[in-house]
Amino acid sequence: MDTAQQIAALLDKEKIPGHVAIIMDGNGRWAEGRGKSRLEGHEAGARNVKVITEACQELGVRVLTLYAFSTENWRRSKQEIDSLFQLMGRYLKQYSGQLHKTNVRLLHMGENDGLPAKTVNDIQKGLDLTRNNYGMDVCVGFNYGGRREIVRAARRLAEKVRQGELSPEEITEDLFAEHLYLPMHNEVDLLIRTSGEYRISNFMLWQISYSEIVVTPTFWPDFSKEEFFKAIQEYQTRLRRFGGRP
Repeated sequence: MDTAQQIAALLDKEKIPGHVAIIMDGNGRWAEGRGKSRLEGHEAGARNVKVITEACQELGVRVLTLYAFSTENWRRSKQEIDSLFQLMGRYLKQYSGQLHKTNVRLLHMGENDGLPAKTVNDIQKGLDLTRNNYGMDVCVGFNYGGRREIVRAARRLAEKVRQGELSPEEITEDLFAEHLYLPMHNEVDLLIRTSGEYRISNFMLWQISYSEIVVTPTFWPDFSKEEFFKAIQEYQTRLRRFGGRP
């Protein structure tokens, strides 16, 4: 039994987080430290998605949300962005097939506006292929921004008020949450950030209100099953009060 299996065996199966979200950070620094290109870092990070998805399946995590490309990432060089889109398309074909074989549904959290037509098509193929799967959900935040998501929800509600379908007094937190990108997954139990940065980076601002947060110095390409199980172990030591008292 390796170390990862030993840690997994010690976990309380009754306290596995239902929804884990990960800010996959550190691909570039991982590559630079090895004398590799940033694209090679992103490729290594993409390969690691499969590893962590399998780790979630082993533990019974129901939802995994991954921050792949933010609305702020458009500030990067055109060369890097184009390479990321190409990688996304290539990897989606392989990854979607693997998800489908294991009864996992792929969901997109973000905007299609501004994305190349081929990228939108690649994403849609993955969504269509896995649409009827029910074993687990993997949500990919691509062209996603937390503030934009909240503004989008506010605009949709405002339009309903203007059309007379809704009064301002009827707007509640639950109703607001129904207008987010993926309303069925609007509560995150555990947020993990790799690479040691203590920032949320505009990620799921509504959904992580009461999430437990674990930050690891490990760069995303090196974030192994063992590291993931350690994060779950840390989560299980927390006393979740949700603003109340135990």
